[in-house]
Parts: sequence; C-alpha cells; structure tokens
Amino acid sequence: MSEIPPNRDDVAAAPEIPDKLFFRIGEVSQLVGVEAYVLRYWESEFPGLSPRKSSTGQRMFRRKDVELLLRIKHLLYSKKFTIEGARKALQEKGRTAARPAAPAAQPSLFAPNPLPEIRRQVQEILQLLAQTEAA
Repeated sequence: MSEIPPNRDDVAAAPEIPDKLFFRIGEVSQLVGVEAYVLRYWESEFPGLSPRKSSTGQRMFRRKDVELLLRIKHLLYSKKFTIEGARKALQEKGRTAARPAAPAAQPSLFAPNPLPEIRRQVQEILQLLAQTEAA
C-alpha cells in the first residue's frame, strides 16, 4: 500500500489508497469520506475526473481519480473554495505540473529542432569510440 503523493497542499492525515487498478464508487466513497452522489456530482463539475464504466455500468475509478477526488475534497472542505474556485485551482496546478522545467544539462528532445543537439552528441560518441580504438 502506498500513500498519496505530497503534492496535495498540506493535507493532514491522508488516507492510504489500496494498491489496486480500479475502485468501485462505494470504495472511493469510503476512502474520500463523502457520499456516492457527491462523487457523481463532482464528476460532472470537474473535467479531469473521468471514471471508466464497466460492462454493467458501474463506475470504475483509477488511482489518479481517487487522488484527484481527495484534492477536490481538500479544496472544497478544508480551504473553503467554491466549485468554480476549486476547478480553477486544479487547472492552475495542472498547468504548472504539465510544464516541468527542463534540466539545464540535458536539452529537451521536444525542442523546436532537436537535430543539432543529437548530431553533437553522436559526434561526441564517435570521438570517444575513435579514442578507445586508437588506445
């Protein structure tokens, strides 16, 4: 079993999430501490929350959905955000998390044109190989 990552804005006593692929709505309701109808409402209000449905129509939440629900509950109940405010806060957090700073020593392969950097690295490798063959 593992705990929720610490990126949830100083949440005290986060429940342990069992190490499973999918959770039924009843399990999620107990983990998060809200009724199932609240989870269904949040599903309609927060676009990042999208549980899959089984062949019988049962909502099947993934671990990331449960973590998101815990963040939503924290924003709404502890920080006293409105639904709109919580939605905006999650969008802002998503934007900053989606753009991690690239390390200075390692260029991004998704830069506008990564070929010059790749060529430079291949040249360095060829030089190292030539040096080892000469020795």
